[in-house]
Amino acid sequence: MSLKRVDHWAIAGLALVCVSIQFGWLAGQSAPAGRLEGRVVLESSGAPLHNVNVMIVQTNAIAETDQEGRFTFGRVVPGEYEVLAFTGSLNSETQVVEVRSGQTTTLQLALRISPIKHEITVTARGSQETAFEAVQVVSSLDSYDLAKKLSVSIGEVLDGELGVAKRSFGPGSARPVVRGFDGDRVLVMQDGLRIGSLGSQSGDHGEPIDASNIERLEVVKGPATLLYGSNAIGGVVNAVTGHREEHQQAHDGLRGQLSGVAGSNNEHLGASVRAEYGLGPWLFWGGGGGQRNDNYSSPLGEVENSKSRVTNSAAGFGWYGKNPYFTVDYALNDGRYGVPFAESFAAEGDDLEGIDVDFRRHAVGFKAGLREPPGGWLESLSWSLNYADWRHSEVELLPAGLEEIGTMFRNQEWVYRAALEQQKRGPLSGTFGVSGFWRDYRVSGEEALSPPVDQSNFAVFVLEELDYDRVKLQFGGRLERNSYQPKGPGRRESVGGEELVTLPDRGFTGVSAGMGMRLALWKRGAFVANFTSSHRAPALEELYNFGPHLGNLTFEIGDPGLVGERSNGLDLSLRHHGQRLHGTASFFLYRIRNFVFLAPTGEVNEGLIEADYLQQDARFLGGEFRLDVGLHRQVWLNLGFDTVDAQLAATGESLPRIPPARGRIGLDLRAGGLSVSPEVILADHRQDIFSTETPTAGYVLFNLDASYTLARQHFVHQLNFRVFNIGDRLYRNHLSFIKDLAPEIGRGVSLSYVMKFF
Repeated sequence: MSLKRVDHWAIAGLALVCVSIQFGWLAGQSAPAGRLEGRVVLESSGAPLHNVNVMIVQTNAIAETDQEGRFTFGRVVPGEYEVLAFTGSLNSETQVVEVRSGQTTTLQLALRISPIKHEITVTARGSQETAFEAVQVVSSLDSYDLAKKLSVSIGEVLDGELGVAKRSFGPGSARPVVRGFDGDRVLVMQDGLRIGSLGSQSGDHGEPIDASNIERLEVVKGPATLLYGSNAIGGVVNAVTGHREEHQQAHDGLRGQLSGVAGSNNEHLGASVRAEYGLGPWLFWGGGGGQRNDNYSSPLGEVENSKSRVTNSAAGFGWYGKNPYFTVDYALNDGRYGVPFAESFAAEGDDLEGIDVDFRRHAVGFKAGLREPPGGWLESLSWSLNYADWRHSEVELLPAGLEEIGTMFRNQEWVYRAALEQQKRGPLSGTFGVSGFWRDYRVSGEEALSPPVDQSNFAVFVLEELDYDRVKLQFGGRLERNSYQPKGPGRRESVGGEELVTLPDRGFTGVSAGMGMRLALWKRGAFVANFTSSHRAPALEELYNFGPHLGNLTFEIGDPGLVGERSNGLDLSLRHHGQRLHGTASFFLYRIRNFVFLAPTGEVNEGLIEADYLQQDARFLGGEFRLDVGLHRQVWLNLGFDTVDAQLAATGESLPRIPPARGRIGLDLRAGGLSVSPEVILADHRQDIFSTETPTAGYVLFNLDASYTLARQHFVHQLNFRVFNIGDRLYRNHLSFIKDLAPEIGRGVSLSYVMKFF
């Protein structure tokens, strides 16, 4: 799409950002700074805690406690601030302090086990902040939350979180669906960078992230294109390891995490360890682990070839000087999972007993930065470079235990990002920079649907924030260029059947722009509104694919003439974060021009439904609601609800694989470190469906979670026990490609343990 065809208001919005930068910069006058220091202790014993994060909420500044539990913020603009401390499942109550010019303010924070935690995110704006303060709608699960639902795929882990469902072709390939958006519209990252996998291309492709060995899993709901590009038009899922995304300083001594999980039904087993050791300005880290499961059982019996395994290992080091720092790290992800019933859709005459996907990913990363660089107007600058080599094979299982590779995929990506964070002047702060990637995509074998393709991406972005005490305003813009270069002929239909033709190079230039507001309505309550106009370039498979694709159960026909999508979206949210009441209610509406989707032609080709990649206008409408109420000091009521309706604007026909409305009713019964949480999950039937889908019945599930947390000065232990689908209910996931053949998992139990040491 040329710049001439981009919405005029989007370009005007980008210009408004530049004007606001200059205005805010000139308006900012800073009084002499004050100093904030204090101590963090364990509430139950009064023992000091080290390596605990302390945050000034309004500025997002972070300090770590030393061996005596002390922390210091050396340069704080005078004013009133909220301060909190957190580590793992321990939180302090937020304290309000006033920092005065030229004076030192002291306070003490006590950590305790709390039913309401402050969710921390680095994904929403590229630096740490609480989810409550974020202008975007974001949720964050720490390692203790993840341990309660560990699985070999992040789709299974996130399924049921507010606004998040799972698309799957079996458990190993489950991938998150955010507010009904799937595929190339949801960007999966690790530490803020693309991971180079092919999970977005096909229903039977998974992601390599092992949730047992990360610090947090964050989900930004709604467009995140300003910071992360056109693939994030529907949302972002970011796995945070804690090394590259958050560290800008070393710490002395050893800290880390051990975890393990075991479960019935599918014989789930897993274990992981990660640790880091600081010595002066140097920090070294490493870890590894894995998970595996056998075939799972549904109320109708065992689902064949639903087994999975994933392993991971990583190592790295960093040097942190007074101002400059750098890190180097390496990661290896390896796994294999079955694709249930894939052989049922193979062409006649194929003697298959099943299909597995075997994958491996090597990644090398480098990050460097400078805190408070010379000149006085930058807070920091950082630069990241990452190389990922992804390979996976679709392995055909033949009689007599033989195996044969049907299709091989290779995707090599170089990803870079440079960001400059402005030093806050008056109300103004912000981030601007450049990012991009170069991609070499190759596929060979039976499902080589496209020729080899080189893809390049380059973008410049800016995200500015004006903070006027009760009102916070954000403005942002992104200019992005995507280019595709096929490196060989592609198959296309002809009078005689098929022929090889030269496919055209394509280039797409688009502007995304947005504005948001956070308004404090009352103490611990806020209203948030966002309006974004986002551009998405068509994906490689949408442009160039042609042929039978079992992973999407279609004979796909791409269109090299597709144009870019334009999504105009509105997000409204009301939030409250109190000591006895925590809630959020969100509403969203996205109108998408030139929405790309697979449209069936009515023909059957090689045993699969023939479908063209077409473009029509579409509309996504929905909402999310969550409420946690302290009925008693030790009794909490937990309520949740989400829904989305997605249609083609011209016909009103529902788009495929849109999750049904869901509700949750739960209790959290607490006594000291013990928590017992029964819950009921309700899902509506799905009858407003796409032409190639079948209806899905509603269902009610009963689950029970129990956990015990033991906190000590240098350790936090958590033991989790979970009973899922207690009634052994037969139910199906509407977003599964094989829902009519494979019901979801039946009754089972799991036991997990997490121990953090510091």
